[in-house]
Amino acid sequence: MIKKKEKFIVGIDPDVDKSGVAFLNGNQLQLDNLTFFQLFDYFNEMKKKYLGLEVYVECGFLNKSNWHKKSDRSAAFNSKIGEHTGANFETAKKIVEMCEYLKITHYKIKPTKSKITNDYFKSITGYTGKTNQEQRDAFMLIFGR
Repeated sequence: MIKKKEKFIVGIDPDVDKSGVAFLNGNQLQLDNLTFFQLFDYFNEMKKKYLGLEVYVECGFLNKSNWHKKSDRSAAFNSKIGEHTGANFETAKKIVEMCEYLKITHYKIKPTKSKITNDYFKSITGYTGKTNQEQRDAFMLIFGR
């Protein structure tokens, strides 16, 4: 198979169950939610096709403070938030490790606080399909690159 020199970029919003993934090849945008091993299979496939594969991974662990405590909630509720946040951080670290193992160019991106709405997403992309917050977050990692 001949590798194409096209730039093919992937943004990933890591999650324990299914990560939000945005794939951009030129002006062609694809959004998905993939499990860890689906992502591994996808990277193997794309690495064979594209020399210019780049992956941008949102890495919440790059933030100085990881404390997500809600002052009006119980200790058990706050503990669950911490557990989920830590699991997502570990998923991000494993995706970075996956990229290193597969020798894929990758970048660790510090997350921003702002979320975008579906309407705003559609206005900047022209995308007509359904989206979820994880997919939109993944896209924002690669927007303008």
